[in-house]
Amino acid sequence: MIVWINGTFGVGKTTTARHLHELTGWPVFDPEHVGYLVGGHLRDLEFDDFQDLPPWRSLVPKVADELMRFRDVGHLVAVQSVLREAYWVELVAGFEALGHRVLHIVLDGRPAVIEARIRADRDEPDALQWRLDHLERFADARTRWLLETADLVIDSSDLDPVAVAQRIDAAVDR
Repeated sequence: MIVWINGTFGVGKTTTARHLHELTGWPVFDPEHVGYLVGGHLRDLEFDDFQDLPPWRSLVPKVADELMRFRDVGHLVAVQSVLREAYWVELVAGFEALGHRVLHIVLDGRPAVIEARIRADRDEPDALQWRLDHLERFADARTRWLLETADLVIDSSDLDPVAVAQRIDAAVDR
């Protein structure tokens, strides 16, 4: 099973995935690395987001499948914001074609909490404005389709990442 953690910046996706790995041993896969690979080889094309490149959407399920088979694991945690419904549908179809079920987890939170977390992040200060600019895109996707397609929505505003990871683990067990 692919346990896909979706949500906006600052909601705790990466930290939750790290705790989920510590709790369960499931490996964590960052589809963004596939984006760096694809984007790096297509620098001559104009694009703002590597998710807009069809090779990213077709390769992510294949890379995840290869990693799962190589590591001989039943579950893989993927951490990536996907805000375009058509892209999400394409990714899920790719996983299903390879025989993988996707558990779509959406981490949510109060806007003021998320913005404060983004502003407090010191790991990538150059990404501050880009992340703030994408909050509106997340809010739009959240309203239009994200919550509707989620198997589990967790408001992380008042939860620590360990508690969020435990909820996800419990959902996988069901």
